[in-house]
This record gives sequence, C-alpha cells and structure tokens, in this order.
Amino acid sequence: MDDDRPDVLLTGLLFYDLVLTGLGGPPAAGEEIWTAGMGCGPGGIANLAVAASRFGLRTSLATVFGDDFYGAYCQEVIAGQEGVDLSLSRVADGWHTPVTVALAHGQDRALVTHGQEPPYSQDVLMGDPPEARTALVHLEAEPRAWIGKAAAGGTQIYADVGWDPTRRWSRDLLDQLALCHAFLPNETEAMAYTRTDSAVAALGTLAELVPVAVVTRGADGALAVDQTTGEFAQVPALDIDVLDATGAGDVFGASFVTASLGGWPLEERLRFAVLAAGLSVRHHGGALAAPGWYGVDRWWRSLTDPGLKRAYGFLADRLPDAPGPPVRHAPVTPPARTG
Repeated sequence: MDDDRPDVLLTGLLFYDLVLTGLGGPPAAGEEIWTAGMGCGPGGIANLAVAASRFGLRTSLATVFGDDFYGAYCQEVIAGQEGVDLSLSRVADGWHTPVTVALAHGQDRALVTHGQEPPYSQDVLMGDPPEARTALVHLEAEPRAWIGKAAAGGTQIYADVGWDPTRRWSRDLLDQLALCHAFLPNETEAMAYTRTDSAVAALGTLAELVPVAVVTRGADGALAVDQTTGEFAQVPALDIDVLDATGAGDVFGASFVTASLGGWPLEERLRFAVLAAGLSVRHHGGALAAPGWYGVDRWWRSLTDPGLKRAYGFLADRLPDAPGPPVRHAPVTPPARTG
C-alpha cells in the first residue's frame, strides 16, 4: 500500500531574508561598507522546508505569512517554485512578515530583524497534527503540545535546539527528548545542556536520552550514535570556501532525515548531511542555498579527489537516476510581481 503521509512535517517562524556577503567584518558605529554580494529569499523555517523538498521529500509546512509583499513572495517561492504543501499555513491580516538583514563575514554573521510575534502559535497552526513519517522540530524551553500529539500518532521526531540567550541551559529541556527519535544539536549547545567539556562526552550523555544522537561541529564535521543499530560514526567536514553559513544547520537536518528515511547506514547518513550542508554555504544563505539532489549529483560527477571518491563512493548507488533540474539560488532582488 502506498504511504501518502507527508515525509516531513514542519512548523515555525518564517522570515524574509536579505543577506549581504563579502564583508571583511561587521561595520563599526558610524561606518559604511560597500559590498557586491547580496541575495534575498525566504528564511527561518523555510530553510528546512526547501531543503527537504529539494531532496524529493513530501514536505508539509505550517507557518504564518504576513499580508504584504514579503509574505506573498515567500509563498510563491515555497509553494509555487519549491513544491512545499502550505495547506496548514495561514495569512495574517495586518501582520507584517518578519524581515532579517544578515551581514555575513567568514563563517560568522550578524543579524538584525524587524518583526513581531505571529498571531497564531505553533499549536494553533497544527491543531491535531496530521500523520507524517517524520517531523523536524526546534525544541524550546516551553514544550509545544503538538509535538507530543505527533509522536503519539507515530511520527518520528527529529529535533534540534538553539542558543539560549539566558545562558542557563536548563537541563529540563532535555526531558523533551523522551518524545524524540533523534536529536541534532551543535557542539556548543550539546556541551552546555549536558554539562560536559567535549563533543564526545556530550554525545555519550545524549545517547542515553534519545535513540539517535548527533553532534555537529561546523568546520570539524560531525559525530553520531544510533542506539537502534549500535552504530557510531565520526566524519570530517569538507574543505569548502564559505560564502554564507546561514541555514547550513537546517540543510544538515533535512539531509540527515532524507538519508534516514532511505535506511542508510549511520556513516553514510552523516557524510551525506555534512556534504549537503557544506554545499549550501557556497551560496547566499537561507532556503535557496539548499543543494538538493541536483547539487549533490553535480558535486559527485565533478569530483576528482581520490580520497573523497572513496569516502563518498556510496553516492554512486544512492543518487537518483534523474536528480532534477538545476536549483534556483537566491536572486539579488525579488522579481517584480505582475498582475
């Protein structure tokens, strides 16, 4: 019987991103910097949605769009161009889509956002969440009711977490891992929440709380444990020039889910996610930097390094016969609306 459930269920805050790149560093007070690098497009939760959809996953997104140009443009890109299902999303009258200006320099960035909290919460948007194969969620201090409902309905929960501005890193948040199949924090977050002093030690603690624990390490790659299969894997990052790292963690998560749904061994899942995230930082950030099958296929076919050929040899059997058309990257300015 065909499984017509969404492959990935998502909810969260959407932004319209304007990314400026090629900076030597952030401007000082009173200073003006000129740069030739710029891109725009959907950001926030759209990063995950587009990354998943570009890997062929049936992706359902519940978010809020403002009734403004930015909201209309983001809807057009996410649904019309990228094929994401927005039937759970809403347009809020009189509410402006949040706008973020990102100043990207090296592997760092500074963000300034204009916006207000949306008029609909995640729990209101989701209600009784539809059955889905997986959900990619962002854990917060206050648990979201829909996550428990989704897990009870058989949806596998893949979770990440963000920086804690209070710097308290309450271990109470880790109680939510009881609902999760996988947890994918970065090493700073992992060590802070587990009160450990290394990525390996943090992974060991997390592996006792969730079936699949992953710790991402940026330029140092990633490591993971899968208790359901007894596998451990540690892989290096690729040597790639970083244009903009915005959304790389989201691409990692979406590609890890893609490989997991395919039943790949843990090392392959981890290498694939590291590769996809690495390819994304070569383009202006946000949703439209995601490589999809097209980007991975193009990288594999152009690869000449014998070491990488061996390490990523599994792609010869994993890549689809038809990787799809070229993906569209972030335009410098959004196209004018017609009609």
